[in-house]
Amino acid sequence: MIFQRSIKNEVSTVGVGLHSGEKVRIVLKPAKENSGIIFKRIDIKLPIEIKIEPKAVKETRLSSTIGKGKFKISTVEHLMSALSASGIDNILIEVDGSEIPIMDGSSISFVYLINSAVVCEQSKFKKFAVIKDVIKVEEGEKFAKFEPYKGFLVDFTIDFPHPAFKKENSRVEIDLFKESYVNNISRARTFGFMQEVEYLRSNGLARGGALDNAIVLDEYKILNNEGLRYSDEFVRHKILDAIGDLYMIGMPIIGKFTAYKSGHELNNRLLKALLEQKSKWAIEYLDLEDEQTSLLASNYIKDKNKFGIKGVDILQ
Repeated sequence: MIFQRSIKNEVSTVGVGLHSGEKVRIVLKPAKENSGIIFKRIDIKLPIEIKIEPKAVKETRLSSTIGKGKFKISTVEHLMSALSASGIDNILIEVDGSEIPIMDGSSISFVYLINSAVVCEQSKFKKFAVIKDVIKVEEGEKFAKFEPYKGFLVDFTIDFPHPAFKKENSRVEIDLFKESYVNNISRARTFGFMQEVEYLRSNGLARGGALDNAIVLDEYKILNNEGLRYSDEFVRHKILDAIGDLYMIGMPIIGKFTAYKSGHELNNRLLKALLEQKSKWAIEYLDLEDEQTSLLASNYIKDKNKFGIKGVDILQ
């Protein structure tokens, strides 16, 4: 069987909040088996804990924002994506602000942070959400769906009417049991349009947004001097976001995820649909002795190099 994972020692980092522009410190701490991923705001008089689950997501307009009562923590998706890729099931994340720092706009800083701790296996078996039938949500022409697949296959397509978005770079299909998350996804940065940034700043948001933590575009071109990290970085960042959004289910998913112009809201709606359609998926364990899953499991656990995490470790 595959076992749950946490960290043995706490690690921390400081960064700038995308919207507040203020410095935010996060501390990752060990957590017991079956405790899940818990965010804790420690900047308020009575600290609150928010356990990740689909219904914990309260806002999806600019990021995935979780909350309890009147208190919220925004922009959790990049850290969640890194936790998924690093195979962390149980962890406590202390935050001294209302948002997770944006870092460089991707998840690579969080991957390094997690792996600077001692990642450890625990005594309880890891649970997997195994897709048994098609589950789909739609909004106009946009859609997101799950379907059965032995592994974790992501097929994502974007469509933006802008000269910088080339049609040949609008779709990525990646089998994360076979390809590296670190190499192919983790460095893809968030992006936005200059007119949107100016509007957000006029409304007190995006104060921490800059060319060193996002790809910014004007009406015709990319403004960042260094250009793109991948020719299809835009869609790869959408995949990075989706991995974080889908990990809100609290366990790795075995299946195919297909998305067309999806975002945080539709990703979250798909998880809620999954919870409602209980006959179309099941919670299972990977049994190393089962012939049907032995290859899947061996691929899943074979590569645990510190910074060469296989995409398969997204499910770990």
